[in-house]
Amino acid sequence: MEARKVSESMVTLSHVMQPQDANPSGNIHGGVIMKLIDNAAGVVAIRHARSNVVTASIDRLDFHHPVYVGDLVTLTASLNMVGRSSMEIGVRVESEKMSSGETQHTASAYLTFVALNENGRALEVAPLILSSEDEIRRQQNSMQRSAQRARERCRE
Repeated sequence: MEARKVSESMVTLSHVMQPQDANPSGNIHGGVIMKLIDNAAGVVAIRHARSNVVTASIDRLDFHHPVYVGDLVTLTASLNMVGRSSMEIGVRVESEKMSSGETQHTASAYLTFVALNENGRALEVAPLILSSEDEIRRQQNSMQRSAQRARERCRE
């Protein structure tokens, strides 16, 4: 299995927020943003694994700024770490008031996906090629989060 670069699966997706995405005050539901995050991360995981994938976990998700009807939401997602069959993907969400061009960091999340074969079993994925200091730093941070999740599982 040939290793792949982070850039080979990275994705940027944009969506204009519509009234059906919001509450009566025009604030976009957090669940809508969460779904967009999961979709963006899923695209990255499928592009890397070239197989079916499932969401295994979503780390802490904090909303830094509200999003409103008419805002352009842009999600940037890329791999942080690849295990045997699992992948951690980081997603950054920004919102833009298109009339002014003002952008704000809306949210960030880390998601773990598992690649599956045609029988629904875990499938080994290609190793990750790290090409920059930023990618190395992101992988190191991902390994720390993975170790923390393992410690938390042991306490259960």
